[in-house]
Amino acid sequence: MLEARLGALPDGIYGQELERRIDEAANAIRDRLAQRPELAEPRLAIVLGSGLGDVVELLDPEPRVRLAYGEIPNIPVGSVGGHAGELIAGLAAGTPALVLSGRTHAYEGFSQREVTILLRACLALGVRKLVLTNASGGLNPAFEAGDVMLITDTINLSGDNPLTGPNLRNLGPRFVPMADAFDADLRQLALEAATRAGVELRQGVYIMLAGPNYETRAEMRMLRGLGGDAVGMSTVPEVLVARHAGARLLAFSLVTNKATEDVDHEVTHEEVLAMGKVGAERLVNLLRELLPELNA
Repeated sequence: MLEARLGALPDGIYGQELERRIDEAANAIRDRLAQRPELAEPRLAIVLGSGLGDVVELLDPEPRVRLAYGEIPNIPVGSVGGHAGELIAGLAAGTPALVLSGRTHAYEGFSQREVTILLRACLALGVRKLVLTNASGGLNPAFEAGDVMLITDTINLSGDNPLTGPNLRNLGPRFVPMADAFDADLRQLALEAATRAGVELRQGVYIMLAGPNYETRAEMRMLRGLGGDAVGMSTVPEVLVARHAGARLLAFSLVTNKATEDVDHEVTHEEVLAMGKVGAERLVNLLRELLPELNA
């Protein structure tokens, strides 16, 4: 049996076991949503990065359903500051939506298969559009802390991939095309929403590293040479499982610090959270304009 021979996957979470865990998580969420029938068939999901909890307030005040990640079976719970660790269901401009307020990162000791179980459970509930957000370092020398970047493409240098292992055929194909992962029509809607909101929206390529350390000067120089505009420690696994499921994708990165080789000080997580608040206000204003456009 193929799964018995996969000694290279030490977490043991792949194939039938992975599918079982996704189903259990999806069923637990479905049971809670059934208490509010208007939320029972979510079509949109928003994943919030560091310091972006205020996006939750774009949902209608009622109805809402909240589940701490610890209440959902098989979902690893992270411990990084700025991540609430809570799923909130509500209406976003009339569309049933799920907001994943905070994410658990692979660098906290989990595989990328584990940290994407929650998103895959949401996709299994019927989510077809996905908005991802994160905090990042700006590799592009033209970027400043507080800028918002629309992600146009990604480079995966994390050393892992959540699709490794036997393919879950019920979820998607073995080989997933990634040349145009980010939906062109949704990106155009985002650009138009940014204009209406008065937000300057950068565009560029996001590179994922494994973390949890920030980049050396030599790495910053290398990453810029590879074509990166921003660098972070998340998001790409979510892009991969969403594309595997055929969802339409849109992603934003908040530039919280400059990551150019001539930076004059070491970055800290406190700085990331502080500057994230500046970019978060801009992104919230943009999303306020954008969410009504995602109903179609």
